[in-house]
Amino acid sequence: MSAPELVRLVKPRALPAEAMTITADTAEREALADRFGVTAVDALNAHVAFETKDGAVLANGRLLATIEQPCAVTREPLTYDVEEPLNLRFVPAGSVPDYAPDEEIELDSEDLDEIEYEGDSFDLGEAIAQTLALAIDPYREGPGADEARKAAGIVSDEEETPSGPLAEALAALKGKSAE
Repeated sequence: MSAPELVRLVKPRALPAEAMTITADTAEREALADRFGVTAVDALNAHVAFETKDGAVLANGRLLATIEQPCAVTREPLTYDVEEPLNLRFVPAGSVPDYAPDEEIELDSEDLDEIEYEGDSFDLGEAIAQTLALAIDPYREGPGADEARKAAGIVSDEEETPSGPLAEALAALKGKSAE
């Protein structure tokens, strides 16, 4: 496993009283773009406030990023903004119950983004990077996607009658099989 690209260690015993702003530098953004298979991460900022509850550190805030990647249809460059809420819960290692593989458990909203850490600090940067990874749409389409589909003869589910060279060839084959 390679080293995390965005490291921001936070010590639970010395949490900042004010909200933190984390900004990824150029090298960190380039490494994240490579990791996530996108053309570029042009901007990455997170604003995070901390509180403690039941021995856990709650990190709540917002992630803002600008992503560049190819359109899933045309492969033309596509740039878009990502805005995601951050609701993370950092807990000391060993504090999460160990469940049997086939045991059915109920999760509430606090359990969904629970991250265990070892030692005297946790890596908020890696949690932000993982949140960004989940927010990237690998099938994002640009403004020319519909026209490219039509030009290629690809029909969407909404269209009633197929058109284009492929549709014509299929119609001709259907006509021959009906004879």
